[in-house]
Amino acid sequence: MILRSKKEITKFQILVEIAGHQPDVMQKEIADRIGITPQAVSEYIKDLVSEGYLFSDGRMRYRITKNGVEWVLERAIELKKYARFVMEDIVSHVSVATAIARGQFTKGDAVSLMMENGLLYAGTDGAVTGITISDAEEGEDVGVTNLKGMISFPQVNITICKVPRVEKGGSRSVDLEMLQSRSIDKPYIAAIGVEALISLRKISIQPNILFGAKESVVEAAFHGLSSLVVSVDEEVPSLLNRLEAEGLNYEVVDLSK
Repeated sequence: MILRSKKEITKFQILVEIAGHQPDVMQKEIADRIGITPQAVSEYIKDLVSEGYLFSDGRMRYRITKNGVEWVLERAIELKKYARFVMEDIVSHVSVATAIARGQFTKGDAVSLMMENGLLYAGTDGAVTGITISDAEEGEDVGVTNLKGMISFPQVNITICKVPRVEKGGSRSVDLEMLQSRSIDKPYIAAIGVEALISLRKISIQPNILFGAKESVVEAAFHGLSSLVVSVDEEVPSLLNRLEAEGLNYEVVDLSK
């Protein structure tokens, strides 16, 4: 699935350029941005049109098609996963990880790392091993280098609960029993919209996050934390797009009574 040849990489770059500047983008502009000739861009565009990834109105104006968007998204997700692998599994071996010390350490001690509740700890019973770069007291931040192994994360579950806008009843039209059941074992709870906040308050839950919930949920997932997102219905589509862009799994529950 990931880009396997220079030709595929160039097709990806051209589609991204057109998607970002359509329909008024010149072939020479694309060529200058990605470092190939205008003639080469022209040939690639012909192929992309014939493959159904681009639409041309015949006047040098182009739009990326639905199939083109899907092709770009699939490869963008694979590239992001690969980049994450490089950062977490390759670069980590020559970088320094910051952890919370579980015990007193001196520089050069062998420790192991584990992730708990989204935070990295240095102790003696983790799957990843390394060497401390300084002295540290228990509870202090400590740098660990020469990392070996990979930290395992628990299964992440993201549940999105839709609540109606106030014009359709807001929190008064929410199935609170279902909301209560969905909140069990979710360490990270976010609210998007006042209707969502009030619905949570009615079951005596104060959300962890009220602002920037979409990005926070993504970051929480990358730290192994499952989330419950209670959102007013009109904000759900953009949230789903964000989760899909990161390749995260989720379920959507309609709480309207």
